[in-house]
Amino acid sequence: MNAGAAGAGPELAPNGKPKVDFTGAEWLCSSQGVGDVQIAFVDGYIGMRDGRQEDGPVLVFTPAEWRAFVLGARDGEFDLT
Repeated sequence: MNAGAAGAGPELAPNGKPKVDFTGAEWLCSSQGVGDVQIAFVDGYIGMRDGRQEDGPVLVFTPAEWRAFVLGARDGEFDLT
């Protein structure tokens, strides 16, 4: 990850998320399914990508955002039905 000025925190992407270098990250997928969604843990952040498009975009979550996402998914917040 690129560091900003001393004490300023990480460099931010245009979307306001920290720029995290996922090059060489160990991408994990669920053992229960086809593995289309992959996650990686780098520099205290969680990245999520489409395993079918490994060169595509990566969603970056802080630990608090990841926890909220996982809890919402468990509660059915993102169900389409």
